This record gives sequence, C-alpha cells and structure tokens, in this order.
Amino acid sequence: MGKPELFSSYYELVKRNHLHPSKTRLKLYISYLFQDVSFDGKTMLDIGGGNGLFSLYGACMGAKLVICLEPELEGAAKGVALRLKQLCDNLTQCSIIPKAVTLQDFDPAGQTFDIILLHNSINHLDEEACVNLQTTDEARARYKAIFRKLSEIAAPSAKLIICDCSRYNLFGLLGVRNPFISGIEWHKHQSPEFWSSMLHEFGFRNPRIRWLYFGHVPMLNKLHLYNCLASFASYLTTSHFCLTMDKVGEPGTIA
Repeated sequence: MGKPELFSSYYELVKRNHLHPSKTRLKLYISYLFQDVSFDGKTMLDIGGGNGLFSLYGACMGAKLVICLEPELEGAAKGVALRLKQLCDNLTQCSIIPKAVTLQDFDPAGQTFDIILLHNSINHLDEEACVNLQTTDEARARYKAIFRKLSEIAAPSAKLIICDCSRYNLFGLLGVRNPFISGIEWHKHQSPEFWSSMLHEFGFRNPRIRWLYFGHVPMLNKLHLYNCLASFASYLTTSHFCLTMDKVGEPGTIA
C-alpha cells in the first residue's frame, strides 16, 4: 500500500473516532511534524500522547511497536481511555500500548526506541523546573535527569521530535492577549535553541528547527531563507516550532 493509501486509511480511523476535523489540515500538520521520518519497522515512544492521534499515525505508517505515555489517562474520563483502547483494537499490523505513566516513572524493560515524540509536552515533564531552567541549577538538574533517561532509551540514530511553543512571542513581549492561542503562559516554555543546547550534552545532535505559521508550505521547509521568514511569521502568531535531533552513539551515550 502506497503512502497516499496509508494516509487515507489512517484518516478514516481519525474521522471515525472524531480525533481531527480536517483531512487537509491534518495532512499539512503531519508533514510539518514528521518531515523525513520513516516508520517502517520502527519502534516509537509518544510521550504525552493525549488521545493517540500521532501514535495511531506511526502505527498506520508501518511502526512495529508504539508506546503511548499519557499519565492523565489514569484519572481521565472512562471515554478517553476507552477510545484509545478502541483505536488499538482497529490495528492488526502494529501494537499500540497505552500507559498511564509519566516518562520519569516509565519502565522501558530494556526496550529502545527509533522515534521519540514529545508533542506539546516537553514543558509538562516538569513544569515547575521548566519555568526556572534559565535561573536555577536545581531546575536544570531535574531536566538533565529526564534527558539522561531519553538518551538511555533512544536507539542508535533515533530521531527525537519535540514540538512546543517557544518562550518568545510578540504578544507575550507586549504583555497582551494572543488572539491565536490565548491560553499560553509564555514563561512556562523555552526556545528550541535552548532545548537543543541542553540535549546536545546527552548525545542528541544535528538540530533542525521548523516553524509553524498559517502560510506553512511543507516542501519549502528545507530552504534557509524560507525558514527564517517562517520563524519571523511564527513569532508574530503562535511561535510554534518543531525541533528534530538525531541520537549519536549507543543508548545512554553522553557527550
């Protein structure tokens, strides 16, 4: 089955389970999120995976194992957990294993992962520490412990994908409400450059940063000038980025 057919099959499951309202917008976002990522025969860890939207994508695109960590499932309404279970039951070619635990409490049992995704969740791994990362050694030590664990469970040449809003945004700087994403507390986030600098110490290399904005054109993402313009446009809107890095060396290798 070719990729268009795979995506159509994926979207049928998404539509049936009311996970996303628009096939066109989802396809554009997927291309932004997973540019140059192959799932064939790979293992995937989806950290803070929510309703399983991207875990399901990895499974439909050929991953042999997907583990979705979503600690809120433990206390969530039964319907949320049931929906994720139903999504897993729809798949025969891949196992999606939902786990209601944090990354810190997750026991990989020796399993390593080729693709590790933190979609809008990196600041929630330890929100208090994230706020203070630039000012206190204690906060940095707490995140270093988290990144050490990421390094330990990352397979050689694993891709680490981190999406979030940057700390820096025009509306946040002006101290006024952002009309595009009104609920963001900018001081609880960090820039992609800050994250990549920290992760470098734990064997993650080759950072690629993409920026999301309303004129997003996936095929132009690799052009430097285009990405500079996208960065500025994103700063004026949502400041949403996608940072991809590669794991160098064996699991647990620290630079």
